[in-house]
Amino acid sequence: MIKVYKRSGEQVPFNKEKIVLAIEKAMSSSTGVFQEGLADRIAYEIEDNAKSSDKTFSIYDIEEQVYYKLIQYNNPATARAYENYKAVQRFKRESNTTDESIIGLLQKDNESVMEENSNKNPVIASTQRDLIAGEVSKDIARRKMIPTDLLEAHDEGAIHLHDMDYIIQPMFNCCLVNMEDMLDKGTVVNGKLIETPKSFQVACNVMTQIIAQIASNQYGGQSIDIRCLGKYLRKSYEKNYKLAFETLGNQELASAMADKMTKKDLESGIQTIQYQINTLMTSNGQAPFVTLFMYIEEGDDFKNETADIIEEILKQRIQGIKNEAGVYVTPAFPKLIYVLDDNNVNHGSEYYYLTQLAIRCTAKRMYPDYISAKKMRENYEGNVFSPMGCRAFLSPWKDQEGNYQFNGRFNIGVCTINLPQIGILSDGDEDKFFEILEKRLELCKKAGIMRYDHLKTVTSDSSPIHWQHGAIARLGQHESIAPLLTGGYATVTLGYIGIYEATLLVKGVSQTAPSGKRFALKIMEVMNRKISEWKEETGLGFALYGTPAESLCYKFADKDVKRFGKIENITDKGYYTNSFHVDVREEISAFEKFDFEAEFQQLSKGGCISYVEIPNMSNNLEALETMVNYIYEHIQYAEFNTKSDYCQECGFDGEIIINDEGEWQCPQCGNKDHSTMNVTRRTCGYLGENFWNEGKTKEIKNRVLHI
Repeated sequence: MIKVYKRSGEQVPFNKEKIVLAIEKAMSSSTGVFQEGLADRIAYEIEDNAKSSDKTFSIYDIEEQVYYKLIQYNNPATARAYENYKAVQRFKRESNTTDESIIGLLQKDNESVMEENSNKNPVIASTQRDLIAGEVSKDIARRKMIPTDLLEAHDEGAIHLHDMDYIIQPMFNCCLVNMEDMLDKGTVVNGKLIETPKSFQVACNVMTQIIAQIASNQYGGQSIDIRCLGKYLRKSYEKNYKLAFETLGNQELASAMADKMTKKDLESGIQTIQYQINTLMTSNGQAPFVTLFMYIEEGDDFKNETADIIEEILKQRIQGIKNEAGVYVTPAFPKLIYVLDDNNVNHGSEYYYLTQLAIRCTAKRMYPDYISAKKMRENYEGNVFSPMGCRAFLSPWKDQEGNYQFNGRFNIGVCTINLPQIGILSDGDEDKFFEILEKRLELCKKAGIMRYDHLKTVTSDSSPIHWQHGAIARLGQHESIAPLLTGGYATVTLGYIGIYEATLLVKGVSQTAPSGKRFALKIMEVMNRKISEWKEETGLGFALYGTPAESLCYKFADKDVKRFGKIENITDKGYYTNSFHVDVREEISAFEKFDFEAEFQQLSKGGCISYVEIPNMSNNLEALETMVNYIYEHIQYAEFNTKSDYCQECGFDGEIIINDEGEWQCPQCGNKDHSTMNVTRRTCGYLGENFWNEGKTKEIKNRVLHI
């Protein structure tokens, strides 16, 4: 029997009738010429040629013979029509690769895309539009942009090219917004000049408009240092005092009146920030991923105003935001980070009352998370600054005057390496593990350079709010952004996942065991060594980053279980463990976990965070304060996970559980309808409130308490 290779590589029986049909279609087309019997004649000749040949023909060989035989038999019009038909079909095969995923989104059964981000509601039309555009973007990137070796590694789960749904656009990941510059010097939004605000409320309103514009032109998180608002609160006070004195004519009465008016301005301004961020819908179909960085720096002329702003932010977060049933619930945004420092951690310190308020807020709403100024200064050359979004940290960088700069800088993008898969392939051989690791790290380097090469031709016109109007820079129109991509001003990130699983596969123990810890630290040291080499070689700001892995914890594990089968405590769980974190099932105290992971944070300076699971501690704030103080002395960046749920069917206010079938269920009334329950959990560094993929749900269910 004659065999033919299909385009897929599959061998199938030769079918002469398909050749006849294809030729007759070309002859019958508007540009072809029909000749009776010619299709059969050509098909028989090709069949005879195949029978007499030693090789197996491919579909491409047959198509080529058809074309030239039509020319031979003096029918060039049909030959051209046949060639055009092939080209159209080839285009369809190349470009029509998104139908299934897009139709799945529209029919709401494409779970892999719909559950990728727990803060996107995939049912809403605007979100669907972004997700559909993302599927098209992925397709173009896969066919036209990403090198074959990177694409193969991505598809096999060796690495993960993050944010492929945005990769073809002139966009970057996350940033520290230079909001102070934008407010103080003015900015432009949608071609309209926004001058320096004259009051706190206006400053807050302008800030939220800027946040929305920024979120629509990048795909990662943004962070705002709220110290930028301090001077505007003072402006409001001065404005209120002037009006009060003109009205009352008495300094003491005017001062008291101005205090009351300014307090009202403060409440309204913070309410504007909180409600607008949670109700804005950006062009990518979600609320802006925003972090507010709450830090009182000694020597700041407006530190008392900053303290007042922090106090109001915490008070309003404790209260929460009403859901559609009119019940106060925990909002996911903005993420809050509270900086612990000498001026607020000790009894009797000037701002200790704010730390007490922050602790109360954490017990109720999970936020704020905590940064130890003491430990951060040790890790970042004496500096204290916000992560970009949830956990991505910049490397220290100095301007031409030798001053450190953090605001107005950004991350280009991330590629994550699958450490558990390397552990599986090494089959317990440590030398083989590091041999594969070194080889695959080169792919991650190539991915970082690919992102740089894509952005280096971009001009400031691609996102004026970023490049021309102060969020990142104040470049001129049409000016290249390339100088901002090199020299360490921007970071390019190597992410990693599954230190726990990799250690268990190679050493047979958790990374908390002595031999496991030595192996885990060696992995970190190798990755850091490669980062240093890449920086020197390329001039790019490569950095090492503990990947949040909201969806990737499941994607990697799912690919590996399909390839390698179920491996106990590795692929059978349905997820891999986030970055260097201790296995979520391991019994370990909060203090032991902080101590252990602190050592890894020092080796993951491009991004890291640690957490502990706690019960409801609203009635035991003293114990929570003990842990917060422990953070200050022992670890740079940490957070607490508790439960903050509400069932709209029965009014249950407590923990919505995950049942044995992996479904979210109200323990009081049995409600399983996602649309009538508010469930908030720590997804990665952010809180999530739109539910999670199968793997992340299993991981959440497996989490044990650490106190």
